[in-house]
Amino acid sequence: MRHFFSIIIMIVIGCCTTMTAQEVETFVKGQLECYPQSRLLDIYKSCFQDYMGAEHLVNDTASVRAYLEQEIATSSPDGMMPWYSEPCGINGNYVRVSLRAVHEGFITADMLLNAFVASANVERPSIGQWAGRWLDIVTVIDGMGLDLPHYQEDKEFIDGVLSQGKYAISHSRDYREAYSPHYRIISHDIFERDIQPRLPKP
Repeated sequence: MRHFFSIIIMIVIGCCTTMTAQEVETFVKGQLECYPQSRLLDIYKSCFQDYMGAEHLVNDTASVRAYLEQEIATSSPDGMMPWYSEPCGINGNYVRVSLRAVHEGFITADMLLNAFVASANVERPSIGQWAGRWLDIVTVIDGMGLDLPHYQEDKEFIDGVLSQGKYAISHSRDYREAYSPHYRIISHDIFERDIQPRLPKP
């Protein structure tokens, strides 16, 4: 596994210059303050969403629409976090838009779906670039001395995903049970143009 990441570093050198150790620490501390039940898996997920965007290209809009409608029908804003949107990861290139905004009538399901599809179907960095960036991030986290539960287990799980040429993972069970996350990932530009004007001002 170490050999795999050594190769990745050589491949992506120079690709991860827009992030400092201080920015990583600030993000991680903020994540743990807002979501104290977070594990490394959840920190990782927010970071890859910021860098890579949605987990898959959307080729079948009908299926994506059906899944969104089902999630809206089976979720309740009562169990969700109070926010309507929050930036992902360190740079906020993408935004999580909560289904709360649909439940409470600020945007329609179609608005959220269209913004999500437009955000997903864009050119994104390679998995190799992301793996190099994650190595930089987790190296900083290693040095922070955090007492995150299942830390080594989560690190090894993430390494295994990346070594298979994949990057997407789910939130940890602890996070899901504590915060009931129901959202879609929208690019920052599309969010500002199509979604943010319809949401209540903070």
